[in-house]
Amino acid sequence: MNRKRWARGVAVALAAGAIAGAGGACAERIGEVDTVFKWIGPDHKVIVEAHDDPKVAGVTCYVSRAVTGGIKGALGVAEDRSEASIACRQVGPVSFAGPLPKQEEMFSERISLVFKRLRVVRMVDTRRNALVYLTYSERLIEGSPQNGVTAVSVDRSTPIPLR
Repeated sequence: MNRKRWARGVAVALAAGAIAGAGGACAERIGEVDTVFKWIGPDHKVIVEAHDDPKVAGVTCYVSRAVTGGIKGALGVAEDRSEASIACRQVGPVSFAGPLPKQEEMFSERISLVFKRLRVVRMVDTRRNALVYLTYSERLIEGSPQNGVTAVSVDRSTPIPLR
């Protein structure tokens, strides 16, 4: 592949990443703690965000993850670490907007300029009438095996509708 084609491909990837990042999940920042002080630019942080499941009313997932500070973090070009933790809870009566697929991405969020995303996947455990949520990071070239999992049991009187 020649340099012009490669540069054009990178430009397209950057534009696609910017568009995908702009339309990402709507998270509510719950809080943050500083982990490393930086003289220039923002500090390194661990943030906690709440993500309501868009297809399951009454379920919220709390995701904590590291955010890189410093000059790169201030400019938006830093690559955040792959580690994340998740805890999903029933926060109200559970109801479903419609039938759910057996497995579906609930949301994803950009954690580097272009090539890395944090993803949360919802899986339905029909035998136990539970919703299982898995978080992991995905990278264009190489993903990370680091992940977190949590489950929300749904009362047996409310069967989970499947597609």
